[in-house]
Amino acid sequence: MSPSRILFLTFILCCFYTKISAQAISVNSNATPADLIQNVLINSSCIDTESVSGSGNPTPNQQSYGSFTAGANFPFSSGIVLSTSPSTKAVGPYIQEQSKGTEVPGWNGDTDLNQALGINNSTQATVLEFDFIALTNSVSFNYIFASNEYQLNFPCIYSDGFAFLIKEAGSSENYKNLAVLPNTTTAVSATTVHPKIETVKDEYGVSLIGCEAVNENYFNGYNSDSSPINYAGQTVVMNASTDVIPNKKYHLKMVVADDATRQYNSAVFIEAGSFVTKINFGEDRTVANNNPICFGESYVLDTNLSSTAYTFKWFKKDASNNYIEITGATSSSYAVQTSGMYKVEANLSGTTCISIGEITIEFTPQIQSTNTSLLQCDDDADGFTIFDLTKVANIVKNNNSQIVNQGYYETLADAQAKTNPILNPQRYTNKTPNQIVFARIENTFGCSAIPQITLNVSSTVIPDQNPIAKCDEDEIQDGLYQFDLATEVTPQVLTGLPPGLVINYFLTALDAVTETNQLPNIFKNTTPNSQTIYARAANGSDCYDITPIELIVHTFNPPNFEDETQYLCKGSEITLSVATGFNSYAWSNNLGTTNSIQVNTPGDYSVTVTDANGCPKTKNFKVILSEPATITGADVKDFSGIDNSVKILYTGVGNYEFSLDGIVFQDDPTFTQISPGVYNAIARDKNGCGPSNVFQIYVLDYPRFFTPNGDGFNDLWVIKNIDQMPDYTISIFDRYGKLLKQMNQNGSGWNGIFNGREMPSDDYWFTLLFVNGKNVKGHFSLKR
Repeated sequence: MSPSRILFLTFILCCFYTKISAQAISVNSNATPADLIQNVLINSSCIDTESVSGSGNPTPNQQSYGSFTAGANFPFSSGIVLSTSPSTKAVGPYIQEQSKGTEVPGWNGDTDLNQALGINNSTQATVLEFDFIALTNSVSFNYIFASNEYQLNFPCIYSDGFAFLIKEAGSSENYKNLAVLPNTTTAVSATTVHPKIETVKDEYGVSLIGCEAVNENYFNGYNSDSSPINYAGQTVVMNASTDVIPNKKYHLKMVVADDATRQYNSAVFIEAGSFVTKINFGEDRTVANNNPICFGESYVLDTNLSSTAYTFKWFKKDASNNYIEITGATSSSYAVQTSGMYKVEANLSGTTCISIGEITIEFTPQIQSTNTSLLQCDDDADGFTIFDLTKVANIVKNNNSQIVNQGYYETLADAQAKTNPILNPQRYTNKTPNQIVFARIENTFGCSAIPQITLNVSSTVIPDQNPIAKCDEDEIQDGLYQFDLATEVTPQVLTGLPPGLVINYFLTALDAVTETNQLPNIFKNTTPNSQTIYARAANGSDCYDITPIELIVHTFNPPNFEDETQYLCKGSEITLSVATGFNSYAWSNNLGTTNSIQVNTPGDYSVTVTDANGCPKTKNFKVILSEPATITGADVKDFSGIDNSVKILYTGVGNYEFSLDGIVFQDDPTFTQISPGVYNAIARDKNGCGPSNVFQIYVLDYPRFFTPNGDGFNDLWVIKNIDQMPDYTISIFDRYGKLLKQMNQNGSGWNGIFNGREMPSDDYWFTLLFVNGKNVKGHFSLKR
């Protein structure tokens, strides 16, 4: 490689190293505690210090406190560092592989830190402490906590500890820790400030359980190999502050220590020159802080400094964001009247000590309120009644949903002091005529206004009302029926009253006064026949008057008004009628207005009658047409022994019953198990419209045996009544199919003889063939 090329690469590497080095802080570990406190930390003529001391790493030339300077990549350009390892190890960048700490024999913890944090096992503590006297009422300084415990899941489990401990010098009282989260007593540490920690596995594959974020807004982030300090993570810039009594001596102890594991180091970086005195007016009184000053109030800013020892200048920022001195404001306090940013400069006479206090003040807008009145009805006319004060809740606050009602009070003093509120404002009884009570309304910041409510008793009167009567028109005549109050009652009540009134109804006068248990518009009386309800007329929140109204329900349940069915024989007419004595009659289809009508057509009829109260009742008639039946034939199943049957065939619209002998009738036209014989079938109408024609029916069957022995009984095999049937032919065969006898309507039967010879006892077969094609086959026995 050429010499020029080697020189060029050397130049590039030097530049790269210089750039990396420029990003890291530098630490001077040789500074004394006095130098660190009096020359680095404090730069104010308003603070006197003494008795400065420090302690830390006992290893020679490896002091654990020192001063530092930093470049642009660190929030503080310079300051003090206190560490649980040699302070020079705070120099960045962060290298994870080297982040594990080491145990230093003889380097112990701090008992004051243990007590302040509630622990008992701190180790390797580094301390800077001193006495100071402030000439004003507040001191503060800025710091950052950094730790190598911001890796893996360590913040879920443990943290090194640190504290800024203060108390009055020489006092035996407990220290107060200033290294806490704003507006809390929670000490800042890796376990109290960290993002969400995910569950991960360590180098051995063991799961390290994570945890949710805690106060993540105070965590600045994780560091890397380009960070200016050698710690895994750090907080944002924090501020430690406390009120003090001017000219009183205090002792401040700044301490950081390792936990019992001594595994991972931590440090506290304190900004140079940030330890200053301030005049503390408290936090800004702003809307953002939820504590602005109420409209109309005067807010006094008090330095609490002596007017003889100090001179004062007060300032307010103008529209250009410049502080302008307030003319004539030279006292130790100033009464703020308007919103703005205010500052005071307090100069200790005869010194260069100037203490500054700043605060932003915002005033809330004026709460708009309205005095109003309530007009309530008096159910007993004694001048005292029950008011619902909450009915004007929106009126007194001008319908502003952002304003909250905070109670009602009998006196202005109670409303202003927010004491002795009316316990039940929905049911408040006035104490005097035209009494005034007070409503307290507040905005979201607790600022209040006190509008007045005048309680008036209504003197207007609604005239007495006529009863509202109607008929009980449901199926059960129990005197209970529903009223449509809006259409059946309200028009009567409003007659002659001023327009704009709203009518509501209640069961009792007290309910009407207090507007409780309002009745629904469709109301069914709960007391049979007669019930009094109360109508309340109101105009908005004001009551006009309350009046009783009687609701009457008339019942009407005449006897014998059940639905009825009657039968009309074809070609005749019948009379439909109900009792006499009703006020009116109205038959359907305008058929009449008397108690009876004549009808000759089947169909549905009804009559509606009314009583003296005009209540209706309707009776329904169903007229059904009927007539005698006409028997047109019969389906006969015969030659079947016990299975012989007859089904009568008929026409007609009536309701019929049937008989084969005119004596025994049945509803079914089919008869079963019919014996052979001649039958005279008939049907008759159950509705009284008469019998049908008579229809003769023959049921035939053949004998199952005969005994041709000459005794005159059953000597012939013959089918009874077959001569009434159409032409037929009967052929008789023996078991071998030989034709033995053939007969027709002129035959008298078979006597068991073939060719002059008596046939033996045996089974014989026959075929019966009618001319209409019907064919019956069977067999019978010849017995000798």
